[in-house]
Parts: sequence; structure tokens; C-alpha cells
Amino acid sequence: MPSRRSIAIVSVTALVVTAGVAGGAYYLLHTRGTPEGVAERFTRAWEQGDLNAMGTELATRQAAFTTTYQTMNRALGVESVSVKLDPAKEPDGDRARVTFTATLKLKNAGDWSYRGGVDLVVRDRHWKVAWTPAAAHPDLADGRGLALKPVWPARAAITAASGDRVDGGDAGGSVQQLVGFLDKATDKDVKRLGSAYKAGDAVGRGGLQETFQTQLAGTPATEIRLVGADGKPVRTLHKAEGEKGRPVETTLDLRVQRAAADAVRDLKKTASLVAVRPSTGEVLAVVNNLGGFNRALNGAYPPGSTFKSVTAAGLLAEGVSPGDRVECPRFATLGGMRFRNSEYADHGSLSFSDAFAYSCNTTIAPMTAERLGADKLVDTAEWFGFNEPLNIGVPAAKASFPKARSETELAAESFGQGKITASPLMMATVAAAIADGSWRPPTLVASIKQKTRPKALPDGVAASLRDMMKAVVTKGTAKSAGLPSGTRGKTGTAEYDTPEGKTATHAWFIGFRGDLAFSVLVEGGEAGGKVAAPVAADFLRGL
Repeated sequence: MPSRRSIAIVSVTALVVTAGVAGGAYYLLHTRGTPEGVAERFTRAWEQGDLNAMGTELATRQAAFTTTYQTMNRALGVESVSVKLDPAKEPDGDRARVTFTATLKLKNAGDWSYRGGVDLVVRDRHWKVAWTPAAAHPDLADGRGLALKPVWPARAAITAASGDRVDGGDAGGSVQQLVGFLDKATDKDVKRLGSAYKAGDAVGRGGLQETFQTQLAGTPATEIRLVGADGKPVRTLHKAEGEKGRPVETTLDLRVQRAAADAVRDLKKTASLVAVRPSTGEVLAVVNNLGGFNRALNGAYPPGSTFKSVTAAGLLAEGVSPGDRVECPRFATLGGMRFRNSEYADHGSLSFSDAFAYSCNTTIAPMTAERLGADKLVDTAEWFGFNEPLNIGVPAAKASFPKARSETELAAESFGQGKITASPLMMATVAAAIADGSWRPPTLVASIKQKTRPKALPDGVAASLRDMMKAVVTKGTAKSAGLPSGTRGKTGTAEYDTPEGKTATHAWFIGFRGDLAFSVLVEGGEAGGKVAAPVAADFLRGL
């Protein structure tokens, strides 16, 4: 039988143990929050990229906390984070662990999922994250990091409609202006394109190479590596297959492109020629005889009398007929300003069609004031795509047609002067609209979906204009240009002010033959019928 002393000692010991257990239970019961609740807030803040909110959940904020996540995001090109928590297990006293699956969406490298966990500890009766770099990835420790190793596929081709490559050095200078070139990636490029790129990698610069960089380059096969403090790989954590680049098919017709290039090659003045297919809006050729600025697409020139094609469309829609008798005097005064015809011509009384063929400013300006007015002329210009942004895959200037604010401005706009500007591409689409009966937004890359719908011209307008443009070639201002049979067109001589303060003129010719429309511009070329129209004739004969 044990002594009373033994019984007392056992009783006291039991009391102490019981009190200790009760005290621990009291401590845990009075701890605020739960491990899973803290882990939930911590990982949600991670998903949102909110490092400050993550930091409020930490037991101790370490210097490496912020840099670990920032460095990982930058090194891998993390675009978004998704974390799925597992069901929480019972805490082990004042410690707990909540496991998760993290999925990182990586720019140019797809998704990467891995298992990890958040360790938690009680601090001042609150559950807190006992953070180490392993909370970001279980293999991370001080001095270690993550890195991408990309292996790029061969770059895809840019082709003509025929499938022939046009991104080689033998495609011609004008094509290279459209295509662009390959350059070494800068730090700015890497920031824009993603961490799969490194400074010095090949990237497109200018033209289609830049616009379709990601399509042409594809995505690299990628290894995610654990690296040491010296940057050397420790082991590979993940491998992702890449994708080959996809070719960019243009609508260029190399036969038409060569004929256009030949037509402007020997000109001493700066010139551009654009050809489009009226039935589709496809761009068949874009040529500049001098390098540098792509005038064919981005030039902003007064269209001169080629714009009379647009004004005439508005007048025809208002009931004017090609055979109506009109006057073409040497001068006409509107808004207090006297306007004249080229070379002070006076054609007297003649048909509206002949006034168009002889390019009578003194006919078109008064008729515009009487039958159209400023608002209707703006509406007519917009039938032909003026004031409409162009989306062809490379920069292309929008043609501008502001509303005239006076009778003088309206008169000037009626024959393509004033504040109107258009590129050779734009004026080629004007000719194409007359050939087809609908204006179509130009298309250079077949895969680009145009937001702008085709715009049908009013009934009968295109047919009348086609006859009137035939008269320009057979009896009017382009009669001596040597244009092939079946060509319809309109000449233009557009005045502009030189840097020296003098007045000079650009030479224009727009037209079509069959399902081929075109525009020719010769800067400072003087008369359209004498300079630009013969270039168009050379182009058509070269096909």
C-alpha cells in the first residue's frame, strides 16, 4: 500500500499536468482566426499581386519577401496566378500547414502548375504565415531562383498571295518597306513581349514583321530551371513544348508588283503607285521609287482633280446626268474668290461628261455649291472611305475630308484642294469603288477581319462615272498618255505650297482596267495628264 506521501505526490503531479493541458487548450481556443482563413487571404492576395496585403499576414516580414515574388514574376513572365487550397488539416499545437496547387500563366510559355504549401504559426494569439521563399515555390531557398530557358523555332514566312516569300532581300525595296526587318530585341522589347525574350533575340521592326511578331515567331520550347546564386542551373523543374510560327499571307501579286516597280523606277521625281482589286479590296501592289518614308500608304496629299470623281458621284446622285448641258468658262467666282481652269482653258457650253473629261474647275465648283453644299459633299466623300481609319496590318494614313466652312472652301474642295488629304492607297480605292460599284476597305493581309463594311454607291452612279472616266482617256486630259484600250481614269494636278513659299503641283492619275484599279502620284510632277497618266500606261502595258 503506497504511503500518503506517494499519493500526495502523484496527485500534485496529475494536477499540474491537467492544468497544463487545460492551459494549452485555453491558449488555442482563444487564438484568433484559423490557419485556413489566413492561408486563404494570403493566397488570394498573391493572385491579385497585392504584396502589401500578403505582408499583413506574415509573422515576420523578411527582406527577401518582396524580391522573391517580384523576381519570380519578372524571370518567368508571370501574367497571372491561380491558387487552389487543399482542405485544411488539424493544427499541430501552435503550428499548421495548408497545402495548395499554384498555376502560373506565363507569357509565351503557357501554364505551369506545381504543388506547394503555406506554413503558419501562432503569434500573439493570431495565426500568421511563417514565411520563407519556399512559400512561393517549395524548391526556393535563400540564394536560389527560377529562370526560363527558351528555344525558339524557325521564324515563319511572309508571303505573297501566290505563297512565294517576300521577306527575303530579293523582293525589292518597296516590298521591304511593307515587310519591315529583323532587329535585336532591346530591354523595352523584352518588357513588352515577355520573359521568353532576351535582349539580343530576333524581333520584327517596322512593317508586317513588327505587327505580326508573335504570330511569325511562334512560342519557344521552354524549360523552367532552378538556378543557384551564380545563375547556373541546379535542375529542371518543368518543360513546355513550343509552337511553330504561322506564316503571314499578304494579298500582293508579284506580277503586278514588278510591273508597278518598273513603271516608276526611272522617274527622276519621287513617285508612288498602288494597285488594288476592285471586287475584293485586296492590295496587289505598293511601290515607292525612293526608300524611307512609305508615301504610298502614309502620304497626305491634296488629291487635286482626281477628287472630281467623288464630287461627280454626289452630283449624279442628286439627279445630274452625264449629258446635261453645263458651262465651262475661263473663270468662276465663288465666295469672293476667282477660280480658273488649268492653262486658263475656256470650253464654253458642253455636256457634264465632257466638262469632267476636260477637268473643268469652273463647272464643278458652282455645281457643287448649287446642288450639294458642304454637308452633302462630306457625305459623298465618306461613301468613298474618307474620314475612315484603315486597317491593313501596317500603318496607313486615314484620308481626311473636313467640312467646308465657307463658299470659297467648298469650291476648293470640289476639285480636291482646300484641306483635303489622301494617300495614293486611298485614291486607288476611290477608283476601285467606281469600277466595282462599292467602296471596300483595302486589305493587305488576308487574315485581318475588316470592321468597316463595303459601301455601295447609289444606283446608277458608278455606271455613269465609268462612262465619264472613259471619256477622260479617249478625248479628255489623258488622251495623249498612251493608255491601253479599256482603261478608265481621272487626271489630277494638285497645288501645294513648297517650303520656299512657292506654289507647285503634284501629278496624279487614278483609274482602272478590268478588275484592277490603281493610282499614280508623282510629287512635284506638274500636270497629271502629261506625267502621271503615262506612268500608268507603262504600268498597264507591263502586266
